[in-house]
Amino acid sequence: MLAYMLLNCSPGSETEVISEISSLAGVIEVNGVLGKYDVFVKISAENPDSIEMTVSQIRKIKVISSHTLPVVYGQGGTIDSEINQS
Repeated sequence: MLAYMLLNCSPGSETEVISEISSLAGVIEVNGVLGKYDVFVKISAENPDSIEMTVSQIRKIKVISSHTLPVVYGQGGTIDSEINQS
């Protein structure tokens, strides 16, 4: 299963944040972006608990000022189909 995070961080800390996040288990893509958010993160895991563990590690990074996790379980999307097949 996949999850995506959009992050805002302190100005000038993007390189540091990208480097730290890229070393976390489950992170398969992390990039700086322009616009409302600063960093895009793609997470892959076998189950929701593993995704939550990675998300929790990302949330602990001090220079991240806000985050969005635009994947919601139980809304009938493809992620729910993946969970039900497990």
